[in-house]
Amino acid sequence: MKRRNAWLGIILLALLMGAGGRALWLWLDRPIERVSIRGEWEYVSADYLRTQLAPLVVNATWLSADLGELRDRALNIGWLNEVRISREWPNALVFELVEQQPVARWNDDFLVNPKGEAFAFAPLSPPSGLPDLAGPNGSSEEVLRYYQRLKSHFAQLSLDLTQLRLEPRGAWRLQLNDGVWVMLGRREHEVRLARLSASWQRELYSLGDKIRYIDLRYPNGVAVAWHGESEFEEPDE
Repeated sequence: MKRRNAWLGIILLALLMGAGGRALWLWLDRPIERVSIRGEWEYVSADYLRTQLAPLVVNATWLSADLGELRDRALNIGWLNEVRISREWPNALVFELVEQQPVARWNDDFLVNPKGEAFAFAPLSPPSGLPDLAGPNGSSEEVLRYYQRLKSHFAQLSLDLTQLRLEPRGAWRLQLNDGVWVMLGRREHEVRLARLSASWQRELYSLGDKIRYIDLRYPNGVAVAWHGESEFEEPDE
């Protein structure tokens, strides 16, 4: 009988603890009433971030909210590079947000961060003054890396590399000083760039405003198209 009573006592205590624990959980797991955002932002505004985050916590409750899932969904918001989320007593979530740092335009509708990762800038406007890069899907890292190499090269000639394009077949073309286009092609890039540097320093620098584009895809020398002239036949690489 004593053993039976002991077992009944243990069972009753477990039931009471379970009921109390559930009651405590239900009391704590109240609807989220406040979302705080923290961080330093240059391109996005707090109002934009609040508008984008608000739908993520609709009908969510404080304890049941899956912070990992919320983070993954928040990272889909344009301009966010890092997201950290924590709970704040009694019914708030705190979002620590790090924005993307754009270093170039990409394929008209996107921007590129320093890692070469593309992200959409809509519904915000892109910053002005960024170089314009383009290429096949998935090539943003390669194009940015080559842009950085070429930028240093042309800086030695006091030229600004404003556009860089990787064509689907692997040919490169670029624009200098928002004006002169250069057809670099698919191969022998270093040889061709050296040829361009020599030609530019020797005579082309004084004619820059008259040049429409420079074609480096010839075995020897460079071909120059001038504004107002008809097209000349392009070489077949």
